[in-house]
Amino acid sequence: MIRALGTFAGCCSLLLFALQGLSFGGELFIFAGAASKPATEETAKAFEKKTGVKVNLTFGGSGFVLSQMALAKKGDLYFPGSSDYMEIAKQKGLVFPESEKYVVYLVPAINVQKGNPKGIKLLRDLIKPGLRVAIANPENVCVGLYAAEIIEKNYTADEKARFRNNLVNYTESCEKTATAISLKAVDAVIGWEVFQHWDPERIETIPLRKNEIVRIGYIPIAISRFTTNRNLAQEFIDFILSDEGKIFFKKYHYFMSPEEAMAWIGEKKPIGGEYKIPAEWTGK
Repeated sequence: MIRALGTFAGCCSLLLFALQGLSFGGELFIFAGAASKPATEETAKAFEKKTGVKVNLTFGGSGFVLSQMALAKKGDLYFPGSSDYMEIAKQKGLVFPESEKYVVYLVPAINVQKGNPKGIKLLRDLIKPGLRVAIANPENVCVGLYAAEIIEKNYTADEKARFRNNLVNYTESCEKTATAISLKAVDAVIGWEVFQHWDPERIETIPLRKNEIVRIGYIPIAISRFTTNRNLAQEFIDFILSDEGKIFFKKYHYFMSPEEAMAWIGEKKPIGGEYKIPAEWTGK
């Protein structure tokens, strides 16, 4: 009998050790830029299955969801699509800076309809008369900010005017930027290389030239100042950075390191940072 009780106690100890650090039950609220949407949705489901924690995801342009989080004074994690908006969140005291981690990396590119029916090969092809082009709203969407930066760096004043003549839409998120191509609403967007892996049957990526790419983006995550359970929020960060979490980002061919992104470009580039858009791109 004593031996049986000892064995039972030992099993309980092993079970407690195995479960240490995992929360079962509870709820998380994550405000996320749509640049990570497909992989984040699958990661959240896997986390829910493993822990029993309900994960509530709010997606949109990184600036839009940051404003939502700040106004609601609610949320456990902020997961924008680029460093630019995380820097804003830190400057405004909306996240714990020490909790920030980099999840994956992004490279800007031109995205076109599968088969490239308009024969777009270069950035300057986007100024050809009659072409329908979209970019995301650079005031609130990470990929739109990168698009504006690329246009400002590479186009002359005349070329910018011609580009604007072809600009038919300011999309509200990374997801809607990719969808504009999927639904053939436009001929091309300046988006992320990864978009083609979201919808490979309908989206194709045309790489920008090495000299046209200003910087590599990354998707950071940090704990919100409004969290009601910092330990649980940290558990999600740990999970998304683990092999279990990374598998979903690898599935959609996100770059898992700066080296992978630079290898795709074929040249070293600055990583992250901030870009202040000129006034002409605002107030649209």
